[in-house]
Formats: sequence, structure tokens, C-alpha cells
Amino acid sequence: MAAKYFGTDGVRGRVGTAPITPDFVMRLGYAAGKVLTKSWSSSAKPTVLIGKDTRISGYMLEAALEAGFAAAGVDVMLAGPVPTPAVAYLTRALRLSAGVVISASHNPYHDNGIKFFSASGNKLPDAVEAEIEAELEQPMDCVSSEKLGKARRLDDAQGRYIEFCKSTFPSDLDLRGMRIVVDCAHGAAYHIAPHVFHELGAEVITIGNKPDGLNINEGFGATAPEALSRSVLANKAQIGIALDGDADRLVMVDAAGRIYNGDELLYVMVKDRLAAGAVPGAVGTLMTNMALEVAFKKMGIGFARAKVGDRYVLETLQERGWLLGGEGSGHLLCLDKHTTGDGIVSALQVLSALKRAGLSLADMTADIRLYPQVLINVKIPAGFDWKTNPGMQAEKAAVEKALGDSGRVLIRPSGTEPLIRVMVEAQQADVAQTMARRIADKVTA
Repeated sequence: MAAKYFGTDGVRGRVGTAPITPDFVMRLGYAAGKVLTKSWSSSAKPTVLIGKDTRISGYMLEAALEAGFAAAGVDVMLAGPVPTPAVAYLTRALRLSAGVVISASHNPYHDNGIKFFSASGNKLPDAVEAEIEAELEQPMDCVSSEKLGKARRLDDAQGRYIEFCKSTFPSDLDLRGMRIVVDCAHGAAYHIAPHVFHELGAEVITIGNKPDGLNINEGFGATAPEALSRSVLANKAQIGIALDGDADRLVMVDAAGRIYNGDELLYVMVKDRLAAGAVPGAVGTLMTNMALEVAFKKMGIGFARAKVGDRYVLETLQERGWLLGGEGSGHLLCLDKHTTGDGIVSALQVLSALKRAGLSLADMTADIRLYPQVLINVKIPAGFDWKTNPGMQAEKAAVEKALGDSGRVLIRPSGTEPLIRVMVEAQQADVAQTMARRIADKVTA
């Protein structure tokens, strides 16, 4: 059965519009409290950690969640503004029953969302989300007064997480002599990320570190890396690091101001690991650039594509027993370092790779060139089924034959609009454009 509230990354929407309203979020906290603690075997009362990013709506939604959990008899620890991966880490490290993040990640300030982590620091499986949705259909109740949950502040959340991040960087290396610009997107890492890199020895220049509740992701961060590029050039820095609002994405910039996306950074991490030993495989998504697939094949490394979304990358990694994966958007996973995507930890893996190799980002990626990608959004008439449309399928087959091993075709329906997205990759941009247009034109043919 399709989920009613949960998407690929929790429950998300515009604040004040269902489901991101105080009453619903209180009910969500109650329902989650009932489900997540059902199998809690400890004699101590179940405890849930709540963290948030810097959106102004976080105060309201935090209070609503706290009330819902308390009504279900669950204690709450409040971490304040911390990155999403910090909640995953702290939930596991403190042996709590679950973790909750109030964030809409890279979205603008007027959106917000709720995402959950299990006691092991992993995102909830679909089956557990379905249980929470089923519980939401039941009337909200309240335990008796003596069983109500209590709330307390976790005062050292930031310090604990800073130390964890530093522990993922090799103890025999440091960042001395490096000037790094860190862009925090006016988000949850504004008071954390600069300290991590500084304490490892770097000279740190910070931008996007003045959140006011309304400016998260606005003109800064991984979704707007041009500001980082300008700052790296202006400050003559060796490297730039851009996170998004909840710091689970990473984009980097080299000394020349060139921007490197998640595909290129995944390549750097895999290449570094390969120099130290065997790498059985890496996971991307349907949107991962074909150049990675070709490069990994030449390197003798397996490659698998998951559905779009870091949770699906994680699932595929776990199924295959591999460690490294990611998305072009900057979600990167190193499962021997953390249970979830973490922008700061991923940046440290890239920096350690550069340090070990004695190379710049440009040098480390000189042997891979991303294929040009052309994406055309095509409006579809009511009832149009591209999967069975003979004209479109024939054209798709003809394009794939013409491209051979030098390109690929991906067609995906939009989940929210009457559109299909036609994407073609090829070694030459003009070929990709021509081939994508050929397929798109068949929609109305």
C-alpha cells in the first residue's frame, strides 16, 4: 500500500499546510512513540532524541513532537540545532530507542519535515513507517500521569558530534597548512563544521554561518555552491566545502573555483580506498553519471544503481555488503564511518584521500570526465503511458542502439506533476541533446 504521509525522506511539506501542522506533528509524535517503543526491552523508560535545523518553524514543531512523545509515555532529549547525521550518531551512541530530526534538508525555510532514525542509527524501513501511519489512523490517547514522558536538554550534543566527526579522519594525518572555506548554508552545522576542520589543523574561513530562521539554504550551501566558489577564489583557499541545511549533503570546490558534485567526490573516495586494498563495489542511483560506471568497470570495481534517494543507496549497500555509495546531489555514504550520509564526514574522507595522495581535487579527478547529461521535462496528456506507447518505445530503442556503450537513456515519471523526464547521457553534449529531443518529440507524435 502506498504511504499516505511518508516520502523518501520522512514526512515533509510546507509549514502550516497539512501535514506540517502542530496538531498533526503532535499526533505523529504520539504514533511514533507507540510504534518505536513497542519492542523496547530495557527496564528504563524509552527515550527519543530530537534534533532540528535552523528554521524558525523548528521551535513550534519541536514542542508539538515533545508533547506527542510525552503523551505516549516516552522521555525526550532535546539536542537543539544539529545536523541530521548527528542525530543518527547520538541516538546510537547514547543507546536511545529512536532519533527524530526536524528538517526539510535542502528546501527553503517555509518547508519543514520530520524524519526518524532507529536505535541503530539507520533510517526506518518502510514496514515501520507503515506501522506509524496505521497508528495515526487511531484516536490519540494519553498514558496516565505517572507514566507521562519528561524532557531534558542534551547540553553537550555539539561537542560529542564534533569529536565523532574528527574520529573518522586518520589519526596520522592533519589539515595543517590548508586554508579551507566552509559554507554551512545558514543551517544546522553553522556552529559545528568550522570547529571540526579547525581542530584538525586547518585555517578555516566560514560563510553561511549566520542563521536567522529564514535564510537557510538561501544563496549558500550545497544547492547554491557559487557563493563558495567566489569565496575560495577571494580568500585564495586550497579547497571549499559546502553543506546543505541539515548537513547531510556535500559539494566541494577546488582552488580554481571549480565545483565538484557528489559523483566526482564518490570517485575520489573509491579511488583512495582502492589504493589501500580491494574495493568490491560502489552504489549510485539511476541518475549517477555514466562516466563513473565506465571508470569503475575499468578499475575492476562493481557498480550498482539504486532508485533515487539516499535511503535506497543505503539499502543496496547493505544488501551487497559494500561500503561506499552516493548521489550526484552530494549524499555520500561510507558505512565503515557512519550509518547514514554525512556531509562533514564525507568531506573528511575526501580530504584524507587528497592528503594521502598528495594531490589536488583537480589532479585526483583528472582521469574521469563526466558525460554531458540532457534532461527534458515533457508534459504528457491524460492517459498517456510511455511504457506502452509504441512510437516512444521504438524511438527509445533506436536511440539506445545508436548510443551503444557510449551513452544511456533514462525516462522517469514525475511524482507530483503530469510530466515525464527524458534524460540522455552521451560523450558529446550535442549528441545527448539531439537524442533526448528525438525521444521527447514522440510524446505528442
